[in-house]
Amino acid sequence: MHLTVVQRILGLLLMLFSFSMLPPVLVSWYFNDGAMAAFISGFGVTFGVGTLVWLPVRDQIEELRLRDGFLIVAAFWLGLGAMGGVPLFFAQLPDMSFTDSVFESVSGLTTTGATVLTGLDDLPRSILYYRQQLQWLGGMGIIVLAVAILPMLGVGGMALYKAETPGPMKDSKLTPRITETAKALWYIYLGLTIACALAYWGAGMSLFDAICHSFSTIAIGGFSTHDQSIGFFDSDLIDVVAIVFMIAAGANFSLHFVAWRDKNFRSYLADPEFRAYIKLLISICAVTLIYLYIAGVYDSLGDTVIRGMFQVVSVATTTGFTTAEFWIWPGALPVILIFSSFIGGCAGSTGGGMKVMRWLLLYLQGVREVKRLVHPNAEIPVKLGKIVVAQRVIESVWGFFAVYVVLFAFMMVVLLADGLDQVTAFSAIAASLNNLGPGLGDVSTGFGGLSNLSKWVCILAMLLGRLEIFTLLVLVSRSFWNR
Repeated sequence: MHLTVVQRILGLLLMLFSFSMLPPVLVSWYFNDGAMAAFISGFGVTFGVGTLVWLPVRDQIEELRLRDGFLIVAAFWLGLGAMGGVPLFFAQLPDMSFTDSVFESVSGLTTTGATVLTGLDDLPRSILYYRQQLQWLGGMGIIVLAVAILPMLGVGGMALYKAETPGPMKDSKLTPRITETAKALWYIYLGLTIACALAYWGAGMSLFDAICHSFSTIAIGGFSTHDQSIGFFDSDLIDVVAIVFMIAAGANFSLHFVAWRDKNFRSYLADPEFRAYIKLLISICAVTLIYLYIAGVYDSLGDTVIRGMFQVVSVATTTGFTTAEFWIWPGALPVILIFSSFIGGCAGSTGGGMKVMRWLLLYLQGVREVKRLVHPNAEIPVKLGKIVVAQRVIESVWGFFAVYVVLFAFMMVVLLADGLDQVTAFSAIAASLNNLGPGLGDVSTGFGGLSNLSKWVCILAMLLGRLEIFTLLVLVSRSFWNR
């Protein structure tokens, strides 16, 4: 392992990230909101730390190995969470502790959308913009963006790409060169963001709100510039725009690229994961709408359909926007929605959760085991469409599921020991590990009431969820550090 090379790249990435604090300076200057000094200080601290890390090893230029990539990604996201919270810590409004600053920063970068803040409508515009920008940068993965830039600095990017990209099927490339693949993903990401912003603007949002909410919609983040989230606008048209783009952002971005390249949409229908994704959304929507209609939660059928569909898509894709207090919906609906976040978006999307692909493979494996009971000597492969899935992939999915359950239970027990009730502890870990945001119980309206210990556990859960658990977990294994 090349630790000096890892240190050099980590310094470069921190210096690169520091420049993301300059756009909020312009926003603060334009709106004259008094928060400019916090972002200038944040830029100086982050760039300075990056320089101090990079300077001693600036001449160490070697090709990265996969283990180096894992270490860089893990160290970068940990460091990024801390550095991203610096402007929030320095800001006079809101007045945030170090723990709260890191929590808000990590929640943004991991696109979780859980917040410790209240009174968003009264905060400086630059602070609101910065939170949204954190989600947008974290959505596709800052490392994937860096893959497109680092080759110009003499650093190969394949190890970083493999270590950071979420999902069980991450070895397929859209283009022959990994740099071009990263650029292609970012072009699609940027194009969807611009289209979403224009749609929000046309639907009635101000330009500022449209840009900010397009960032969190395409990133499937859920941060908003208002305490009432999307519900602030009270617009069916804005809700529909959000539904469309949340569904698009929850799909595999490779499908968007292929559809754009081939100028047709057959690639969506041909993809087994996308078909399962849409069927799941339709099924959960149907159950929710029937439940809401029978219970008479809303006065009209139109409100039932719009509010129900919006909340299902928002939670199931792990976006986390709200237009209704779904946590007080009757019966099993709140729990059904939280459970849907365990599935999340497709592999290769900006969504959280365990990913549709993994659940689809678990289902197909279950079907195969039932068939084996009837035909014990038959060779029955697991297929996605016409493609036979390698047994190694099936094993990795089962391994991920097992580790996920163990970590979930452990972190939930820690929160219970810290004094939280069962509903709050369960939903807080679910919302954090699935990168969802809103929960049930005491965290339904925010995480500000949690103790520092519980917040740090949730921070760890958010990082584990964003990096698909194993990227962090591999660092504590003895085999990783053995030569």
